[in-house]
Amino acid sequence: MNEHASWKPLEITPESAGCAPSADGLVGHLRELNLAEVLTAEKALVFRGFGVRPETLDPVMDLLLPRRLAYVHGNSPRTKVGRNVYTSTEYPARYTISMHNELSYAAQWPARLLFFCQIAAETGGATPVVDAELWLNSLDPQLRADFAGGLRYQQNLHDGMGLGKSWRDTFETDSRDEVEEFLAGAGATWEWTADGLRVIQLRPATLRHPVTGVEVWFNQADQWHPAGLDDDIARVMTQVMGPDELPQSVTFADGSPIPDEYVTQIRDRGLEAAVDVDWRVGDLLLIDNVLTAHGRRPYTGDRRVLVAMSD
Repeated sequence: MNEHASWKPLEITPESAGCAPSADGLVGHLRELNLAEVLTAEKALVFRGFGVRPETLDPVMDLLLPRRLAYVHGNSPRTKVGRNVYTSTEYPARYTISMHNELSYAAQWPARLLFFCQIAAETGGATPVVDAELWLNSLDPQLRADFAGGLRYQQNLHDGMGLGKSWRDTFETDSRDEVEEFLAGAGATWEWTADGLRVIQLRPATLRHPVTGVEVWFNQADQWHPAGLDDDIARVMTQVMGPDELPQSVTFADGSPIPDEYVTQIRDRGLEAAVDVDWRVGDLLLIDNVLTAHGRRPYTGDRRVLVAMSD
């Protein structure tokens, strides 16, 4: 598959922007830029060479993300490090994270994601990005037809001890009432169990962009399905636990199983079509979370990439 060569994120440097190679220079450029228009047209933007540091990040972030959101109902392990700023993931370095649009399994998702490289990996660690329309069009027609009815996602969130995330970490609250209010607003169904909380959501497999109207692949079937896992512990877990006991699982909306070969096709074609963004310290990557999916390549050494999101 070579179609991905026709698209890549737009790289913006001090030279191309005509400004000083500093965070202040980038702030000045952003104030003059029609960011919404450019991001929709380009789908993803890389800001490189501006020397942004953690202590100079906030003014840049305030312009790139007009209203920062909390990572509520997220399923990836993260640590909150600032005002709605998080580590991008704490999934073990040796594993690939397959392509996905953030919170595409949920009723609400961020419109934009911003990544900031504080520490670049010794080797590897790129953030692959893929045009989500291209990803959809790369899938076999029968698979697309079978997914047209949508998906059923199930989460088992423990009460403090267990596999996966707790419901308190997931919803950033200790209040069951607040969780129920959130889930009711999201159209989810739920039940409190002896071990914690079970959440079920019915969601479509594709989505149309609110500005361009283009249809894109927009779900996390391959990440929630056992066939999409390359983690040895997760493989063992699926052998000793039933589908209703797993921290997360997915079926077609009617409850019928998704074939393993569908899951591997989705995962592999997304990764094949992706373009790697290789990190240098101080780089920023802004993506339209509907038009662009992202993942992570394995790495060695220390790596610290922060993420924030906005509606």
